[in-house]
Amino acid sequence: MLKIALAQDDFLVGHITGNRDRILDHIARARDEYGADLLVFPELALTGYPPEDLVLRPGFMRRTEAALAEIAEAVHGIDVVVGHPRALGEKRYNSVSWLRDGQVLGVYDKRDLPNYAVFDERRYFMPGNQPLVIEVANVRVGIIICEDTWTPEAARAAHDAGADLIISANASPYYRRKHEDRARVLTERHAETGLPLIYLNCVGGQDELVFDGHSLAIDGQGCLSEPASLCEEDLLLVGFESASGRFEYLHWPDGETEDFPVIYRVLQRGLRDYVVKNKFESVVLGLSGGIDSALTAALAADALGGDQVVAVMMPSRHTSELSLILATEQIDLLGLGHENISIEPVYQALLKQLAEVFAGRRENFAEENLQARARGNIIMALSNKLGHLPLSTSNKSELATGYSTIYGDMCGGFSPIKDCLKGLVYDLANWRNSVSPAIPQGVIDRPPSAELRPDQLDQDSLPPYDVLDDIITRYVERDQSIGEIVAAGIDEKVVRRVAGMVLAAEYKRRQGAPGPRITRKAFGRDRRYPITSGWRDSGVSPKLA
Repeated sequence: MLKIALAQDDFLVGHITGNRDRILDHIARARDEYGADLLVFPELALTGYPPEDLVLRPGFMRRTEAALAEIAEAVHGIDVVVGHPRALGEKRYNSVSWLRDGQVLGVYDKRDLPNYAVFDERRYFMPGNQPLVIEVANVRVGIIICEDTWTPEAARAAHDAGADLIISANASPYYRRKHEDRARVLTERHAETGLPLIYLNCVGGQDELVFDGHSLAIDGQGCLSEPASLCEEDLLLVGFESASGRFEYLHWPDGETEDFPVIYRVLQRGLRDYVVKNKFESVVLGLSGGIDSALTAALAADALGGDQVVAVMMPSRHTSELSLILATEQIDLLGLGHENISIEPVYQALLKQLAEVFAGRRENFAEENLQARARGNIIMALSNKLGHLPLSTSNKSELATGYSTIYGDMCGGFSPIKDCLKGLVYDLANWRNSVSPAIPQGVIDRPPSAELRPDQLDQDSLPPYDVLDDIITRYVERDQSIGEIVAAGIDEKVVRRVAGMVLAAEYKRRQGAPGPRITRKAFGRDRRYPITSGWRDSGVSPKLA
């Protein structure tokens, strides 16, 4: 039986020496504790994924090459496959190297380079065109990398080169229900080649991306494993019998696959890693008594511990007593640090300072936004003085339509729910409360309001959230036209209005904080629209507001 160890781990982008040391630790453990014959690491494990323009720096590539040589020299008594960028003159490749007894015995260069959604590998790498099949314990193992798994050619080339088994080294970021797509792809590759396949994925948050682990395998009979542990580092171990094509799952903890717990765990991991990897210890956020800040606070407390979360209540003349009661209740539920700082004196001072300029003009969103920006100033002051990372609490429905205040509630270093539509925010809040009380029921039950003017409700300015979220899903995530959305039965005036709001808010989103991607098309590197544009979708005319 071939014993294969799989390093489902978190490799920090750019931390070459730290990743080298982590790789060496895994090699020793896989060999000495597991008795493994082969250890495989994820895509670009040595540099972390995605290294982006770091690979264009000659010094970065020299250090990577030196670290790979140090790893190769340390490999004895086990075969190792490790991912790294490779330089040949001015060309760069996304590669893996096969190491044994202090030597590099083979190299594979990624064949299919993704250049869509969050990926732009063709900016950095050249494609490979040769398979790599290694022989370990009389088993011939074909090695491919990530996107190679999603198209037939690389797996077919490994099969034609004599592989008995294919292992795919991945840095595969999460989107909703992605484990189902991975299972489908492995089933397709198995059907085409007849070979068993192992899909090894990495773990961890990297800016807007979250790598969820959830490694997967399909045996020679086409039987799929359960996805391995979710968002957790693990050294997995499987045994492979080449005669039968079957796997024995020696250490393979099953990962959660239910929708809401998976999403919540991904958001939690993305938040924790952004805070920790950027050398913060604590976070600060405005806690309003509304659903968005309540879910953000729960995520932060679960990710970091309640004692590392500072919740700031910032009431004004428009803040209801209920908001303060609910915010205080949640602070007690989660054990949060807290402050209560009224913005009313600041707001009054701003109105007085602007009175002459504003004279003769009716009140509008300018007065509302002054309040949001006063709150933003307080959050940033606490961040600067006390060293907390400030969290923005805007959701995707608000960011899509511009129903958020730039330099106000949008300000922050990280935006944990920026890819969650409003309906999903409620779903996640309800799910989290099913585990243990974290969000007061009154927060979930009350109609959402920005509380920036008397008796204000979100639905005064926006369509009902179920309609709004449906339009955003179609227009933003699926790129449907106004005509297609109207044909689905949604009122044309509402569709045109929402589409116009989406286009007009692009400049705001460009200045917003990063946050974890959980859909197929998140705002950020996933969706790159020009701010200044003459393009119109059936008469929609964007206007900056």
